[in-house]
Amino acid sequence: MTTPNDPIIVQKLEMMRERFDGLAHSLSDPQIIADQAQFQRLAKERAELEEVMEQYRQYQAVIKEIEATDEMLRDAKAEADLRKMAEHEHQELSGRKDQMEKHLKQLLLPKEPHDDKNTILEIRAGTGGDEAALFSAELFRMYTRYAENHRWHVEILSSSPTGIGGLKEVIAAIEGKGVYHRFKFESGVHRVQRVPLTEAGGRIHTSAVTVAVLPEAEEVDITIDPSDLRIDTFCSSGPGGQSVNTTHSAIRITHIPTHTVVSCQDERSQLKNRTKAMRVLRARLLEVEQNRREAEMAKARKSQVGTGDRSEKIRTYNFPQNRITDHRIGLTLHRLTQVLEGDLDEMVDALIEADQADRLNTVMAS
Repeated sequence: MTTPNDPIIVQKLEMMRERFDGLAHSLSDPQIIADQAQFQRLAKERAELEEVMEQYRQYQAVIKEIEATDEMLRDAKAEADLRKMAEHEHQELSGRKDQMEKHLKQLLLPKEPHDDKNTILEIRAGTGGDEAALFSAELFRMYTRYAENHRWHVEILSSSPTGIGGLKEVIAAIEGKGVYHRFKFESGVHRVQRVPLTEAGGRIHTSAVTVAVLPEAEEVDITIDPSDLRIDTFCSSGPGGQSVNTTHSAIRITHIPTHTVVSCQDERSQLKNRTKAMRVLRARLLEVEQNRREAEMAKARKSQVGTGDRSEKIRTYNFPQNRITDHRIGLTLHRLTQVLEGDLDEMVDALIEADQADRLNTVMAS
């Protein structure tokens, strides 16, 4: 008899099947039907299990087909043509079984609550002065190209350019299907090693840029009491302090309970700046709440990949060797030029796969 590649997964699926069948029985109970709140809760749970059970049924059917071909291959009296056909079918079915097991593993993972949300991307120059600001601009260009490749929309909410084409800080909203799912592992310190254009001696310098990726919060996600806000207006300014707006259109919002401060001055309209600043504030407050919940769960699960520690050095961009290394998963690619043009999918896919494997281990151990 053919056995599954991972019997622990099958054991988990059998437990889910028993729960699925039990829910069907419960939903026909007159007492539960009379209690609409309980009925809806159980109906929702069963609906969430429906896709997993359908995939599991298909998986079991493939297992039975493989067992049938195994029996034919063991039949010494079978004709050569039939054996050859059975070998071909066995190979094809084994490939389908492996793919279905991989998909079932993904279905076993608890859904990440923010994966379908849009994203607030914050990039700030760290150590390295002008060189860090220049690399901030390059990273933002990389993420913008990546977003364009996926047909996502990018809107700059706030920026602080330097006089030589760099960015001290840039905050942008990225909107589209699955944005946060593919961006969330970019949070952390990005280190660049290269010879700055301003360096006459040709020495390699190391600079750092901090990236924060926040799920954009809707008003229903975060409730903000207006009395908790202090809103100040001021005149916006450009590089070097040059005045670019003589009216008080720039906005600074302080959330008093958390001491969170957000400023926005890119628009000439005070109302537009306030709207953009509130989008960033909601995202940051959602992150605070998310970090609090994750801290409570930290003892139960320590994520291998991580999604939010801004002090963690996650990646190095080495220009002399055309090399980019992600230190969390030990992945090195020798095509830095293409990555900076927005070709990030190989890196992102590897990070997602590592995170799924880590979460699956937790599910299997529970």
